Amino acid sequence: MNKNNTDQIIVAITKWIGIIILIVVIIWGILYFQKADQYEQTNDAQVDAYLSPINAKVGGYISKIYFKDNQKVNAGDTLVVIEQDEYQLKKNTASSELMSSRAKLDILAANEESQRRNIDVIQARISGSRAKVQQQEQEYERYNNLYKEESTTKQKLENVYTTMLINKSAFNETQASLKAAESKLNDLRAERNAILAEIKTKETLLERQNLDIRYTVITAPFTGQLGKKTIQEGQLIQPGQTLAFLTNESAEKWIIANFKETQIGKFKVGQKAKIELDAFPSESFSGEIESLSPTTGSRYSLLPPDNATGNFVKVIQRIPVRIKLTETKARIAKLSAGMNANVYITK
Repeated sequence: MNKNNTDQIIVAITKWIGIIILIVVIIWGILYFQKADQYEQTNDAQVDAYLSPINAKVGGYISKIYFKDNQKVNAGDTLVVIEQDEYQLKKNTASSELMSSRAKLDILAANEESQRRNIDVIQARISGSRAKVQQQEQEYERYNNLYKEESTTKQKLENVYTTMLINKSAFNETQASLKAAESKLNDLRAERNAILAEIKTKETLLERQNLDIRYTVITAPFTGQLGKKTIQEGQLIQPGQTLAFLTNESAEKWIIANFKETQIGKFKVGQKAKIELDAFPSESFSGEIESLSPTTGSRYSLLPPDNATGNFVKVIQRIPVRIKLTETKARIAKLSAGMNANVYITK
């Protein structure tokens, strides 16, 4: 084969390769423009899901950690245990104070019983004093009549009168003692109410200490998968501190697609969507528009733009669109929050 024939073969092969590439480009272009005409699309989309923080309700040093990175857990599984010594001491103190307050009730009950008996004695004395007064009044009346008849002396009448006054005074004194004793009993009853209120407070404090001890054992609120472990045994944590994040296996997942403001003019709730994920290039997922954000994504930023500052540069804004996945739970379970996606909305 001479050189001219070889050159002709190379030229022919190159020409056919060029024709094939051109045909492929044309077909790709046709498909692309058909797809662009059929869908509004964006590659600024991610899978989203609720991440529940696991927070400490009480502070202290971590005694034991029972989970690892990315571990699956069931509802009620123990995740972290905080040292309980300090909380146990507080519980013992609250328990002792409660016992002391309850003991006051026994002492008070004995004092009330003693006071009631004292009242009974005083009431008995009143009956005797009243009888003496009545007898002495009759005696005085009799001697007064005898004195009018000059059958007795004035001195004797005065002695009887004095005795009557003494008995009346004793009777009044006994009545005053009864009122004082009854007042003292009322004071004891009021003191009982105060002690009962104190006991209720101490019981509440003891319940609080028991609750704090229970809070030292942190459990999973539901079945799911934990993320990265960021704590260590012996670490001091504070109340409210986030210890881990847990995804709920039974909770829904959705897609947040950030479309350009020029694309959403005809979007409406219920509109069908096609989702392609980078993690599963050979699969596609179906969904539908669930809601559109009332504002652009930039309005939720820490420093939203202020176009009145004089440094205005027009930039096409993005509108977050929430897309509900209409797939089986088994397929949705494969998705992880944060995965990148391409979303196509049917026009």
